[in-house]
Amino acid sequence: MITSVLVANRGEIACRVFRTCRELGIRTVAVHSDADENALHARVADAAVRLPGAAPADTYLRGELVVRAALAAGADAVHPGYGFLSENADFARAVTDAGLVWIGPPPGAIEAMASKTHAKKLMGLAPLEKVTRDDLPVLVKAAAGGGGRGMRVVRELDQLDAELTAARAEALSAFGDGEVFVEPYLEGGRHVEVQILADTHGTVWALGTRDCSLQRRHQKVIEEAPAPGLTPELTAELGELAVRAARAVDYTGAGTVEFLVADGRAHFLEMNTRLQVEHPVTEAVFGIDLVALQIRVAEGAALEDGPPAARGHAVEARLYAEDPARDWAPQTGTLHRLTVPDGIRLDTGYTDGDLIGIHYDPMLAKAVAHAPTRAEAVRKLAHALESADVHGPVTNRDLLVRSLRHPEFTGARMDTGFYERHLAALTEAVPDPYAPLAAALADAHGSSRLGGWRNLPSAPQTKRYLMHGTEHEVRYRHTRDGPTAEGVRVVHADAALVVLEIGGVRRRFPVSRYGDWIHVGATALTALPRFPDPVADRTPGSLLAPMPGTVVRVAEGLAEGSAVEAGQPLLWLEAMKMEHRIAAPAAGTLTDLCVTPGQQVAVGSLLAVVREA
Repeated sequence: MITSVLVANRGEIACRVFRTCRELGIRTVAVHSDADENALHARVADAAVRLPGAAPADTYLRGELVVRAALAAGADAVHPGYGFLSENADFARAVTDAGLVWIGPPPGAIEAMASKTHAKKLMGLAPLEKVTRDDLPVLVKAAAGGGGRGMRVVRELDQLDAELTAARAEALSAFGDGEVFVEPYLEGGRHVEVQILADTHGTVWALGTRDCSLQRRHQKVIEEAPAPGLTPELTAELGELAVRAARAVDYTGAGTVEFLVADGRAHFLEMNTRLQVEHPVTEAVFGIDLVALQIRVAEGAALEDGPPAARGHAVEARLYAEDPARDWAPQTGTLHRLTVPDGIRLDTGYTDGDLIGIHYDPMLAKAVAHAPTRAEAVRKLAHALESADVHGPVTNRDLLVRSLRHPEFTGARMDTGFYERHLAALTEAVPDPYAPLAAALADAHGSSRLGGWRNLPSAPQTKRYLMHGTEHEVRYRHTRDGPTAEGVRVVHADAALVVLEIGGVRRRFPVSRYGDWIHVGATALTALPRFPDPVADRTPGSLLAPMPGTVVRVAEGLAEGSAVEAGQPLLWLEAMKMEHRIAAPAAGTLTDLCVTPGQQVAVGSLLAVVREA
């Protein structure tokens, strides 16, 4: 019987596994990098072991260090979570060779399915060996790992070599394996998957379907169970194919078989030999704990002949610290507050006051709603996210709410091209025109300036705020009866709450302040100084780092004095396990190249200067 589990992972998934372990009376052990020394998963575990360094290649991808940590902490089992070493057969063998229990599938099954090229051959498929124009568009894909890393859609043949190089570098950084392959890219398909669970006694459960079609950069954003709109025949076929894939490799434990559904047909994509990020929607629909079942299977317990009956519908949204309007640029900083209304499951690796760093995935949390029908679950989750307190760096919260309410999604007509078609509209800034006034009134109350009226009319008070990238100036006056502003009636104002009556309707504006950063309801503002400091002019054509990160490479042959074309990639930054391309803003000459591969840069750092022709 397992008594102590080390989770070979970090963040949200480590905390989620620890929660089940505590419920089962199992002691927990965390591993953490130096960057994660104060992370939530390291704080909540019964014991924690340091992995020196910050980069994944030096820490969470070092299997020998993780095994050594498990032995040092007295763990008798290892749960891999997802990502990092979760689909590494050599790591699974190292765990069992050390006398520990591996809470996952056999190494042979991982080897058979973790390489997507081998998995396709096992299912009677094969990647493209030689790509021609007739094959376009194609998808370059990492053979190992998941989460959208190492994936590129190629629509022009002359871009293939560059995208292969980029995919190899990203896959090597994320998974320690740079193998990639090419397959046809099916436009307009839906990403549908089947959760499986198998024991060591020959029983395999197919736990329904999930739809994961809303994706950015081939990484899922919103998932739901069951997948809507599938015929009973197609649903049965997907389940049968998933069970067939599991039996083909003598699978045990939890896993997921992924398909692209197009034109009413299922096309096998891959099998993930681990727990998926979106497993909570299956748990909600079937009323089970997949982590608890993983542990029981690892202990040798037998599953029932069939899974429990499914009930209702569940939807999950991934909350990321990123700016969808700026090419999904990851964001860093302090997460001051993260709360959701009651009735919503929130899986997270952060608590209030935690720092969001540059080294790992920008996912903050997963919010899950379950209800008797799909429409109710979608409405419940959209309202909860809209009502949530998410104070700190920019997130994709508004995008999630708008996506859940988009007619294509509510009508279950979405596909994997959803964000390509709708991103501009979904990220269009819709500022609340009264948020700056509420901030100003709260500021004035907090500074003990509110209510200082005079018998003579006073000059209006002015405050300036930056909201959605635009400067807003607000004016109000102090009177005998309190503050007034044109067009509204101030019902109440203090440092934490402002109530305004607008057109006969009262609106409440909860206010929280963190230095110059103010949250008014769901709106974030930055207080601007009354007299702005002069700003030094930047050289025209300056390219600044849009985020903190590491320069992973510079375009081949690029040097100061090189002629460049508009849109030409100049260098690549890696931040939060994703690569970001920095391109020339216009045709001209590269007059300055200020960075080298391996160099870490802060947000706003000067990377290069292009003098326009």
